[in-house]
Amino acid sequence: MTQPGDDEAVPASLRPQPGDYAYDLDRALRAVVSLRARMPGDAFTAEALGTERSGHAVLIREDGLLLTIGYLITEAEEIWLTTAEGRVVPGFVVGYDQATGFGLVRALGKLGVPAMALGESAGARVGDPVVFAGAGGRPAALAARIVSRQEFVGYWEYILDDAIYTAPAHPVWGGAAVIGPKGDLVGIGSIQLGHDPGDGRVRVLNMSVPTDLLKPILDDLLTLGQPNRPPRPWLGVSAGADDGRVVLAGVSRKGPAARAGLRAGDVVLAVGRQVVSDEANFFRAIWSLGEAGVDVPLVLERDGDRFGVNVTSGDRQRFLKAGRMH
Repeated sequence: MTQPGDDEAVPASLRPQPGDYAYDLDRALRAVVSLRARMPGDAFTAEALGTERSGHAVLIREDGLLLTIGYLITEAEEIWLTTAEGRVVPGFVVGYDQATGFGLVRALGKLGVPAMALGESAGARVGDPVVFAGAGGRPAALAARIVSRQEFVGYWEYILDDAIYTAPAHPVWGGAAVIGPKGDLVGIGSIQLGHDPGDGRVRVLNMSVPTDLLKPILDDLLTLGQPNRPPRPWLGVSAGADDGRVVLAGVSRKGPAARAGLRAGDVVLAVGRQVVSDEANFFRAIWSLGEAGVDVPLVLERDGDRFGVNVTSGDRQRFLKAGRMH
């Protein structure tokens, strides 16, 4: 069996034990494989995410279909999947959804591991025990609990209305499986972050994307590579909130906002006539204007000056290189 490295292994005291679960734990863990992807140097996401990415993926169908977190495979020209037993198989990108962040991969050979069924993530409740599993069996798995179900706002123009937060935090989270009490897949690991529940003490948690969000779009991803719905308007900015104001932390060099002259440090006061005070209402105000391509009127403040600018939004997917098969 392939073992995770020292920086990936979970302390023995935090690993799940088979007797604590009503399903075959070791069988479920075999469905999680490691994923390594390589992107071209001129990929749109290379500057922010690098050209070498690694994490996990979960086999969800016996025909070789795997679910992962999309940033691991965005613009990938090469994907390799490795099972806990050490079997290495190439794969390719099937589809990616910008709204949820899910990515689908197809193995180009037999992985020889059982598939994990998609669970009902709506039934995963705060306090429920889960296993947060990376590739590598029990040494890469963490006995955890759901500590929150709440909105998540990502600075990269991303919102989940009802994300899954678990603790303790897993050291290698991207694409990992959140296995529910029935032994099925209820979430896919996305990021690690600090969280203050209100008592002033910050805990480190894993945020995961609920698998219920995949079900309505799965057929589209398999046939079209993306959901069959109008794409949201995208500006190409990183935004944060500072004392009730939205501040641009970064602007993608080739994105719509950069073309319109926006800069890091600009303060966004309003979208049209709608005043915005945090990232969530900033992004939702943009999306409420229509689909990708719509003009987004912004009121900005820069160096003490207040002015308006129109940004012709784009479809984020069109800025990305298409993944290719081996």
